[in-house]
Amino acid sequence: MAGDGGAERYWTVDEHLADILGTVGPLPPLDLQLLEAQGCLTVERITAGVDLPPFDNSSMDGYAVRVADVEGATDAYPSVLTVVGDVAAGAADLPVVGPGQCARIMTGAPLPPGAEAVVPVEWTDGGSGGKDAAVGMAPHSSAPEGAAGEVRVFRPAADGDFVRRKGDDITPGQVVLPEGTLLGPAQIGLLAAIGLDSVRVRPRPRVVVLSTGSELVQPGAAVGPGQISDSNSFALTAAARDAGAIAYRVGGVPDDAERLREVVEDQLIRADLVVTSGGVSVGAYDVVKEALAPEGVEPPPLGAISFRKLRMQPGKPQGFGLLDGRVPLFALPGNPVSAYLSFELFVRPAIRAMMGAGADEVHRPVVRAVLTEGLKSPAGRRQFARARYAAGNPGEKGSVAPVGGAGSHLVGPLAQANSVIVVPEDTTRAEAGDEVEVVLLEAADRPL
Repeated sequence: MAGDGGAERYWTVDEHLADILGTVGPLPPLDLQLLEAQGCLTVERITAGVDLPPFDNSSMDGYAVRVADVEGATDAYPSVLTVVGDVAAGAADLPVVGPGQCARIMTGAPLPPGAEAVVPVEWTDGGSGGKDAAVGMAPHSSAPEGAAGEVRVFRPAADGDFVRRKGDDITPGQVVLPEGTLLGPAQIGLLAAIGLDSVRVRPRPRVVVLSTGSELVQPGAAVGPGQISDSNSFALTAAARDAGAIAYRVGGVPDDAERLREVVEDQLIRADLVVTSGGVSVGAYDVVKEALAPEGVEPPPLGAISFRKLRMQPGKPQGFGLLDGRVPLFALPGNPVSAYLSFELFVRPAIRAMMGAGADEVHRPVVRAVLTEGLKSPAGRRQFARARYAAGNPGEKGSVAPVGGAGSHLVGPLAQANSVIVVPEDTTRAEAGDEVEVVLLEAADRPL
């Protein structure tokens, strides 16, 4: 390709991504405690061994009754029942409800023997002896007499009214979660409800993120001449967490090859994947290449890392390989936009693959949309242009507009983008009204 170094090989985006996904694979499954498994994917289908609910229980605070005893009850002619006791949630010693009797019962409490339905307390006088419907029950501790005496019931009840039957929700042997389920709060609650305290999952990858450059300072610290705040390590750590990983931010490492090797080697004890940004181009201070692939050093000090150029913009220089023969390393460009988009295109799919995600969940969603303004693109490069996408009406394509210029240092427009326009290598200009491919980075619910 003209201007790209003569015979030097340039990788396509697809070749680089195929190399990555052909190298990484799902992490070995682990049995994790429920809260530790949040955000993980199950590796086997999970069946229940119990009924839910485990017993017939009340869905209301009220009175457990026999249907025949409240048949025909009205405000003018209430059914008057003898209260034989209280049934609280967790009760084991249950009163028997006989003819003309009832038991005061709380939500979630087991239905006592003899009872067939529950009437809400609002359908009764609450044991007050009055003609008006009650609004609630007095606490047992302050009014224990409420568990005895009489109660007037003003409305009839059918068999099973306000009763949650045993096994209504789940029965033994029922598959409650299929293989590959992402465990969120509701799924973890379900597992706890059926009595599990641990679950077998693909663990979330542990991702270590560091940025390189002697010019970097910690955000919040004074910025001296020629210095900038380290934003890449924060953005990439957040991106790793967004992808589902457990991410650790190491921060900026100065332009010292030996120091960088030490930092990377120290992190291998906890890392399933390492991401660096900066130091991968052709400058005299591109420390990542010097540290991880020093010329004339065989074997490489930490493992085989390949540094290559891609036919893409932004993000041409990339590095990828295995540290210590087992831990994937991604060496991303240092410009913030290049680093972030490279992460989305290459690192995120690797993280998702390591989690065991299915083929349709490894990559971000891709849609077709109508371009609202023209866009230039370099010949021979696949351009990934920051953009703002708005979904169309049902049955219609959405629209998309470029955000900001082409500079890979422009972080302001990046923060406004919710998508990326993909311009093929053989296209140098896309016009307003053209249909283009769009990679969605987040939900598109705001208009352009």
